[in-house]
Amino acid sequence: MSILLATLNARYHHCAFGLRYLWANMGDLRSATRLCEFTIQQPTLEIVADILSHEPRIVGFGVYIWNVAETTRVVADLKRLRPDIVVVLGGPEVSYETDEQEICGLADYIITGEADLAFAELCRELLSSDGPRNGQHVIAAPVPDLNAMRMPYDLYTEDDLAHRVIYVEASRGCPFTCEFCLSALDIPVRQFPLDQFLDALESLLERGARQFKFVDRTFNLNLKTSRAILEFFLARDPAGLFLHFELIPDRLPEALRELIVRFPAGTLQFEIGIQTFNETVGDLISRKQHNAVAEENLRWLREQTAVHLHTDLIVGLPGESVESFAAGFDRLVALQPQEIQVGILKRLRGTPIIRHDATWQMVYSPHPPYEILQTMLVDFSTLQELRRFAKLWDLIANSGNFIETLPWILERQPEPGGSPFAAFRRFSGWAFEQTGRTHSLALTRLVELVFDYLTQRNRVAVEAIAPVLLRDYRRGGRSDTPVCLRAKLAKPEQISSVPSETSAKPARQSRHL
Repeated sequence: MSILLATLNARYHHCAFGLRYLWANMGDLRSATRLCEFTIQQPTLEIVADILSHEPRIVGFGVYIWNVAETTRVVADLKRLRPDIVVVLGGPEVSYETDEQEICGLADYIITGEADLAFAELCRELLSSDGPRNGQHVIAAPVPDLNAMRMPYDLYTEDDLAHRVIYVEASRGCPFTCEFCLSALDIPVRQFPLDQFLDALESLLERGARQFKFVDRTFNLNLKTSRAILEFFLARDPAGLFLHFELIPDRLPEALRELIVRFPAGTLQFEIGIQTFNETVGDLISRKQHNAVAEENLRWLREQTAVHLHTDLIVGLPGESVESFAAGFDRLVALQPQEIQVGILKRLRGTPIIRHDATWQMVYSPHPPYEILQTMLVDFSTLQELRRFAKLWDLIANSGNFIETLPWILERQPEPGGSPFAAFRRFSGWAFEQTGRTHSLALTRLVELVFDYLTQRNRVAVEAIAPVLLRDYRRGGRSDTPVCLRAKLAKPEQISSVPSETSAKPARQSRHL
C-alpha cells in the first residue's frame, strides 16, 4: 500500500464524497490507493494508529470546516511519529489563506481547488524516480474537465448503500456571488455528461440505493438536466426513494412544476436558501433574489405538492438587525415550510464577506466554524440568545416531534396573531433559564419543558395541551407516556402511536408527514 486517502467525517452516516472522486481518478495508482474514513468523535491517537497500520508512503487528507481542528491534531502526531510520510492536504478549508493555518505548515503539500485529477498527478511525481517537485508547497489545481473525469459511484460499498448518505452531483459551480458562500468564488456552472450520470444512478438503484443527496448548488438552473433527472426517477417508481435537491428560490417554471407534483409524499426534499428577505441586505452581500417570486414558489410547493421543504435563514448578516431578521423569520413561518434552518453567519476562508468587517463592525470567532460574535446591529449577548433560539427551534420545530404542539407556542398564547419569532424567543429564553443549556436535552425533557411553559407561563389548560403533547410524543411509533403527562391524562392508552415507516425516508421527514 503506497497511498492512503483519509478524512474525518462529522458522523458515520456521512460519506467522503470528494475523496471517492480522487480515488476513482487515480488511474494506474488506483490499486495502490486505499480510503479510510473516521469521525471527529474518534480519539486522535486511535486515528493515527489506524493510518500507520496501513504503512502508507503518502497520506491525502480531506480538510473541511467541521474537521480542521481534529485533523490538525492527527497530522501533527503523524508527522512527529513518521516524518517520512508525505502528507498532502486538500478541500475547501485549505484552499484559501493557507499561510495562516497551522495544519498547512505541518503538511508537505496543499492542493487548492478541485483536486480530482491533480492529486493523482502529484502522487505519480512523488513516487517516481525523479522525486517530488521542488519549491511548490501550495499547488493550485487546474479546473478539471468533467468530461474527462471518472465518476466515483462504483466506490460506494454495500455498507454505504445500506447505512449512509449517498451523495451524487450532476453539476459543479454556482452562477451567483453571495459573499458569505465559497460558491461565490466558483467558475460558472459545469455539467457532467448527462447520459453517463443517469447510467450511474441506474447502477446505484440496481445495487439497492434508496436515498440520494444531490450536492449541486443550483439543481433547477439547467432546466434540461433537472427535468431529465426528475423524469428518470418518475419512470422507476419513486415511492420507495428519498431524493434531496438544492433549489434556487425564485426559479420554478411550469416545466418543473408539472413533474414535481407527480412525486408521492415523502419522496422529495428541497433545500431552499432564502437567507434574508431584507432586499437592502441582499444587495449589500451581492445576493440576487426576487423575494416575491421566491415566496410564491414556496407557497405553491407547500400547497400543491408533497415536497418536504428545508429552508434557510442566516443570523448576523451585515446590515441585518434583530428586527429585520424577525420580520423575515415571520414571513417564512407564514409559508409553512416543514423546516427553517436558522444558521449563524460564518466567515468561511476566502469569502468576500470580510469587506464589510470595518463598516458593520463584524467580529468573528477565530476558531472553526468561525461564527459571527457580534455586529454593529447585534451585540454579543443578543447573538448568544439567537444561537439558543436556533438550537431549540431545531429541536422543537424542525425535528417533527412537536408538529401539533408548535402552534400553541407560536400562536395561541399569550398574544394570538402575534409574531412567531417573538413567541418562540420568549419560549427559548424561558427554557434556557430552566435548564442552563440547549444541548443534551432528551425528548422526554423537552416534552416536560414545553408542558410546563404552556401550562404555567401561558396558562393553557392542562386537559387541552396534554393529549396534544402525547400525540406528538408518540409520533414515530413510541408507545410509552412521559412522566409529566401520566397523571394528567385519564386514559393515555387511547392515544395511539403513529408507526414508523420502513421506506427510505429519514425519520425526521417521516414525522412531518
